[in-house]
Amino acid sequence: MPTWMFSPWRREVWVAALVLLADQVTKSIVDRSIHLHDSVPVIPGLLNLTHVLNEGAAFGLLNAAQFRFKPVLVAAMALAALVAIIVYAGRFATETASARYGLALVLAGAVGNLIDRATRGHVLDFVDLYWGSWHFWAFNVADAAITVGATLIVVDMLFARRDVPETV
Repeated sequence: MPTWMFSPWRREVWVAALVLLADQVTKSIVDRSIHLHDSVPVIPGLLNLTHVLNEGAAFGLLNAAQFRFKPVLVAAMALAALVAIIVYAGRFATETASARYGLALVLAGAVGNLIDRATRGHVLDFVDLYWGSWHFWAFNVADAAITVGATLIVVDMLFARRDVPETV
């Protein structure tokens, strides 16, 4: 387990904590103030706050499927992904700030959505981006953190200079 993930003095830890707090607070506000399936226009023609539930995995995968123990299966998949991220963080991606911040964002988002799955049985999504009749999948702060974090990790993998010895 990488020590940077547990040091309370690391900025990455504070970023992750703030993202997790923002995720849970915004979901709570939406849950209390917008009825399920109702929308509040923010930028007409582009952005609404729409209260929806995602009982599936990322991007609504398995959302329409109905079977016994579905919440348990989806939560187990999320937990397995979280463990894989932690293992990856511990072994490979702690050399650069972009990788550390990327991992912090991915972990915060994964934990935020896992909290939802464990306490609600689903993930509350509310950001509805659209153009005309086309709508992107509804998402939340945790999903945005995962996306930005994963992008940082990919950019780090592609462009960070590493001291890799040449093999003969």
